[in-house]
Amino acid sequence: MTVPTHDNKENHYITRIGWLRASVLGANDGIVSTASLIAGVASANMAQAGVLLAGTAGLVAGAMSMAAGEYVSVSSQSDSENADIERERIEQETAPEFELQELAAIYESRGLDANLASEVATQLMEKDPLGAHVRDELGISEHTMARPIQAALFSAASFTAGAALPLATVVFVPESRIVAATTIVSVVALAAMGAVAARAGGAPMIKASVRVAVWGAIAMAATAAVGRLFGVALG
Repeated sequence: MTVPTHDNKENHYITRIGWLRASVLGANDGIVSTASLIAGVASANMAQAGVLLAGTAGLVAGAMSMAAGEYVSVSSQSDSENADIERERIEQETAPEFELQELAAIYESRGLDANLASEVATQLMEKDPLGAHVRDELGISEHTMARPIQAALFSAASFTAGAALPLATVVFVPESRIVAATTIVSVVALAAMGAVAARAGGAPMIKASVRVAVWGAIAMAATAAVGRLFGVALG
């Protein structure tokens, strides 16, 4: 039987959860929000220069909003995690025996017999008591721990990359084709992004691709309809 070594260590998809979630959310929002804005403004009979300006403003505002929103929300998660870890540290200093019994009970509930659970808990508490409780009692690991700066940077960068696609479409197509071209390009990009994200996360590619593309198309259609209504009213 082959014994696993460090060289053939398994790579699990959960190790990508931090940056993958922020990147997918940012890119999806960048494509959908910018393409929807462009479709809405263009449908209101705005000139090509005005559509480009609105799309650029949407890109900058959206990227900053995504970065700030991710940083604030993930920082809140991080604060909660740190508060729980600190409380656990204090409890281990004031009631180590109770903490040992608590950890043993966790392992026993997972299928170990009482004696083995107690032995495992004792050995882990001797090596790294706080780490054992953070992992097995609080459910916090290095792969799932909140990282606000990472989330903010990935969100802003991915939003910008996503928003750049419909914005570039405005530059290279005739004014009369902006809405149709932007919609088609964006839906195709959303489908491709959904497939890539699913592949990176080990999920079914077709299901993810269709889901992202359909909801993006609905958002763009709704915004274009509003823009057309306002364009007719103002005209």
